[in-house]
Amino acid sequence: MTARRSRGDGGLHWDETRERWIASVTVGYTPAGKRIVKKASGKTKTEAKAKLKEIIRDYDDGLTTAAHNYTVGDAVRDWLEFGLSGREASTVTNRRILAEQHVISALGARKLRELSADDVDRWLATKAKALSTETLRKIHSVLKRSIARAQARDKVKRNVVMLCEIPKGKKGRPSKSLTLDQAASVLKAAEGANLYAYVVVSLLIGARTEELRALTWSHVDLDGQPDADPPVPPSIMVWRSVRVGGDTKTEKSRRTLALPRLCVDALRGHRERQALAKEKAGDLWQENGLVFASKQGTELDAANVRRAFRVILKKTDLDPDEWTPREMRHSFVSLLSDSGVALENISRLVGHKGTVVTEKVYRKQLRPVLLEGAEAMNLIFPGEARKA
Repeated sequence: MTARRSRGDGGLHWDETRERWIASVTVGYTPAGKRIVKKASGKTKTEAKAKLKEIIRDYDDGLTTAAHNYTVGDAVRDWLEFGLSGREASTVTNRRILAEQHVISALGARKLRELSADDVDRWLATKAKALSTETLRKIHSVLKRSIARAQARDKVKRNVVMLCEIPKGKKGRPSKSLTLDQAASVLKAAEGANLYAYVVVSLLIGARTEELRALTWSHVDLDGQPDADPPVPPSIMVWRSVRVGGDTKTEKSRRTLALPRLCVDALRGHRERQALAKEKAGDLWQENGLVFASKQGTELDAANVRRAFRVILKKTDLDPDEWTPREMRHSFVSLLSDSGVALENISRLVGHKGTVVTEKVYRKQLRPVLLEGAEAMNLIFPGEARKA
C-alpha cells in the first residue's frame, strides 16, 4: 500500500494530455482567501518534485519565480532596450552590434537559469581566438550587465558572469604615427579637400576627433590681440565634444590652445568656403555654428570623417585602410616628442590628466627622454672612449 503524502508535501499526479508528472503545493492564501498554488512538471516524478522544491525555495526567499523559458537572449535584449538610457548614440549602437554578433548569437538560446560559469568561460575562450582583449571586455560587460538587470528583477538567482575572468584576446592593430615626411604629404594631399582644415588642425594641435566635430566658431579666435601686452595669439578653445552633454573627456581636456599660422590660414579659407556652402544650401542649411559641418550645417559623424580622410590618403603613398583620423593625434605627439618638447608639455597640450596617461597611451610615439642624465654625466666625467 502506497504511503499517504505528508501534509505540506503537496500533490503529484500524471497528466495524460501533457504526458508529464505534475507536482503542486499550496504555499499560502491571498487576502481574499484564495489558495496560492505552485506547480511544476517533469518527465519523471523525481524531476517534477525537484522543480517544485526549487520554486518553493524561491518563494520562501521572497523571490518572484521566473519563467523557466526565460533565456539569455531575453535578458540581453531587455538590457539593450532599457539599460542604456543616457548613453551616447554611438555607444548604444556599438553595444547592440556586440550583443547581437557575439552574445545573443552564441548564448542567446540558453535558458538563463541554466547558464553556468563554465558556459561563460568556454564562450569567452572561443571568442578570445578572434577578438581583442578590449572587445572581450566589452562583450563580458554586456552579458554581466544584462544578467545583473535580470537578477534585480528576480529572473535568476545569481550572476555567474561575476565568477569569470576575461582572457587575453587576440592582439589588436597597434596605433602608429606619421613621420614628418608622411605628415607633410598628407597635408599636401588634403589641399582643396573639404576636410583640409580639419586635417591641418587635427595634426597641428592634436585635438580629439570628437572635440573637433563639436567645435564652434564662437570658440575660435583667428585674430588674437597682437597689440596687447603680452600679445595674445590666435587660439582655439577646446571646451566641448560630441559626448553626451557636450562635455570633454576629462576636466583637463578643457583647454585653450594657441593656433599655428598654418591652422589660422586653413581655418580662414575654410570659413569662406563654408559661407559659400551655406548660401548654396539656402533653406536646407541648419545653423549650428559648427566649424566642421556637413553640406547642410549638421554635425559630422565619425564615419563621415573617416571616409573623407581615406579619400585624401589615396593621393599619398599610404594605405588608406591602415590609417584612421585619430592617428593624426598620435602623430602630433610623435612630432612634438621628436622635436624635443617635454613630456609634461605634451601632456597638457593633448588634454591628459597627467604624464602617466600620455606615456601609457602614446608610449610608442614618445622619444625616450631618460638619456639626458647619462649624456650630462658623460660631459662631466668623460672617461675613455671604448675601443672597437
